[in-house]
Amino acid sequence: MDADANPDAAKAQSRKACLAARDGVGRLARAAAATRLFARLMHLRDRTIAGYLPIGSEADPRGAMRALFGANRICVPVVTAKGAPLRFREWWPGCALEEGAFGVPVPTEGGWRVPDLLIVPLVGFDADCARLGYGGGFYDRTLAGMGDAQTIGFGFEAQRLDRVPRGPHDVALDAVITEAGVYHPPASD
Repeated sequence: MDADANPDAAKAQSRKACLAARDGVGRLARAAAATRLFARLMHLRDRTIAGYLPIGSEADPRGAMRALFGANRICVPVVTAKGAPLRFREWWPGCALEEGAFGVPVPTEGGWRVPDLLIVPLVGFDADCARLGYGGGFYDRTLAGMGDAQTIGFGFEAQRLDRVPRGPHDVALDAVITEAGVYHPPASD
C-alpha cells in the first residue's frame, strides 16, 4: 500500500499493528520507559506540564507526574467537544477523577491551564518524531495551536514504525522517549 497515496488506510493498518505491539510490552520495558521519562524531566521547575492519565496499554507517565508535581503545575487533557482542541485541567496526586470522553479519567475540579510542555501518548511514532494517534485528531488540533510549547511523545520501542503515514494536518513532536532512548527530529536546513 502506498502510504502517500492513501494515508488514512495506511494509518489504520499501522494503528492496528502498533496497538498490538504496545499490548505486548512487558513490565520491565514499561518501568524502563517511565524511568527514562522522569530522568529527562526531573530538572524542571516552575513549569506547567501536561501529562495524561493512561488508558489501556499506554505508557504510564503518572510516576513522573507525581514526582514533578511539587515543583511544577501538572495538568491533563480533557475532551470538551468533538472536533475541538483539548483543554487541560489541573491535576494533583490523589485528586478526584471521573470518567470523561472515550473512558479517559479526568479531574472533577481544578483550574484550566495552558501547558508549556506536553507529554503526549502514542499509538505509533517514527525516528523523525512523527506521531500516530488514535485517529480523532485531538492532539493534532491541540498541538497546532500550542505555539512554542515543547512536545514529548511517550511510548515504547515496539511502537516505532519505519515511517508514520502522514496527512496534511499531522503535527510532529519535539522528541519521543521510549525505554530504548530519546528520539529527536532531524535538524532542518
